This record gives sequence, C-alpha cells and structure tokens, in this order.
Amino acid sequence: MGTKGLTFADFGLSKDVQLGIYEKGYEAPSPIQEESIPTALKGKNIIARAKNGTGKTASYSIPLIEKVDTSKDHIQGLVLVPTRELAMQTSFVIKELGKHKKIECMVSTGGNPVKEDIYRLYQTVHIIVATPGRILDLASKNVAKLNECKMLVLDEVDKLLSDNFKIIVAKIIEIMPEDRQISLFSATYPVAIRSFQQKYVPDPEFINLMDELTLKGVTQYYAYLEEREKLHCLNTLFSKLDINQAIIFCENAKRVELLAKKIAHLGYSCFYIHSKMQQADRSRIYHDFKNGETRCLVCTDIFARGIDI
Repeated sequence: MGTKGLTFADFGLSKDVQLGIYEKGYEAPSPIQEESIPTALKGKNIIARAKNGTGKTASYSIPLIEKVDTSKDHIQGLVLVPTRELAMQTSFVIKELGKHKKIECMVSTGGNPVKEDIYRLYQTVHIIVATPGRILDLASKNVAKLNECKMLVLDEVDKLLSDNFKIIVAKIIEIMPEDRQISLFSATYPVAIRSFQQKYVPDPEFINLMDELTLKGVTQYYAYLEEREKLHCLNTLFSKLDINQAIIFCENAKRVELLAKKIAHLGYSCFYIHSKMQQADRSRIYHDFKNGETRCLVCTDIFARGIDI
C-alpha cells in the first residue's frame, strides 16, 4: 500500500510535536501513520495490523503526545507491551518525540525495583509504557492512578492477549474510565483479539496494512536445510558474503546457547539473549550489539517484538 502523499503538518499537530518529529528524522508519514494518526486524533478506537519496521510505534506515540494536556499532572496515556526491551525502546521514542512539549514518560516493567517506580510516580507522569503485571500491581496499590487515564495502546496485542497476560490486561482496562480510547496493534489477528475487541473495543476503525508479504526495500531469501546442514550453511554465508552483523533466531533458550557456542568456535564474535537471562544482562547485550561490539546475536523471539537495531 503506497502513501497518500501527506505530510505531518497535514494532521494539524502542534508546533512542539512537529518539531519533535522533525528532529527525530521522520520526513513523511508511513502508510500506517497516515491511516492511524488522524483516526486516533479523532478519539476513535483502532485495530491495526502492520509489520514491525513500518513506523508503528510513532503511529500511536504521536497522537498520544498530541492529546496529552501537560498542564495536568495525572497519567493520561498507557502503552502496554509484552517485553521490557520493547518498553524501553517505546519510551525512548515517546521521550524524543515529546521533548519539546515537555512530556513526562516513564517505563514500568517487572525488571525494575518496585520502590523506584513508586518514587517516580510521586512526580508528574503523563504517559506510562509498561508490561501488564507491573502496572496492574501499581494500579492495585493505587500508586499508578489510572482512573483519569483515557488513552490505552496495546502493542503486540497478540502476545498481550496470550494466556499469560489476558486476565491481567482485562483488569487494567476495568480500572480505567469507561470513555477510554483503545488502540490495538499487531501483525496477526487471532481469535483472542476478536473476542477481546467485541467486549472492550466498541466500534473500532480497522486498519490493515498486511497486504504485502515483505517490507519494501527488503529482499528475503530462504533455504530448505536438514538440521545437520544449518551450521555449515551459516559458516558459508559468513565467509562468502559481506555480512556486517546478523541476528539468528532459535526456538528456545537451550538452542540459543548451543548455537552461540558453535558460532564462537567457528571464530565469529557472538552474543546471545533469551528470556531466562537477567533483565540487566539482556539490556547490556542489546546495547552492545546495537553499538557494533559483536558480529552475531543469537536469540529467541523475545528479541523480535519490535526491537529497533
């Protein structure tokens, strides 16, 4: 789906928000931004399907920031995400886009000490980016006051409505005002989302940008291999092609560690990351890889959920 040729100025955004967008380096809205930003600014509920890498984070962050009233010091927007890594990245985008509007955004995830979150919430917070369990805990203690928070975004909603999170997410929504606005973003649209939408997201605007199989400008290749051929294939790719960095996904933590050791034995610098590791270690490895300190990163799909390299 091509763009409509709109500019960010066409959305009627404030000068402070437009300046944040300009300094972030966004030249023109992507298709998902063209569809979702004006819809969200009108206060409509949204169910959007879009791939990672299409500008999805900015598509909900920009209207969130625009609609915050900074003269009020209560929580006005909540973004729920399934992983700490995605929470950190999303909050970084919101802080950069909202810096000229003086938006106060905080991250609240299970990896942070609760005392730190409580202390931060005694100060002004306009937008929270959180994993479900932690924010429900803080809301239940009445530390995170969501009774006036009217904007909710569920990013990677297919994960957020899995059995691990579904009941928690429902409890969070029930704490919020009845006239809340909810936006759901996901690459897939399983049955769980449909039943959730019918109960909690009335009269949504559906946005589907999944018509193309791959992202524009990205060429995908695949090879059918036997299990025993995979390591040899990787070695061949590294030796024959000019690959600066590579991310390799495995189905579980055990296979991640095993493959990382084998790649290191081949003589290539390699880090690994999976959900069983400590949060601090995962964050350190993520930033080291992003800064180019290693050639290979082996990981489970925890690292595929919207992470920007």
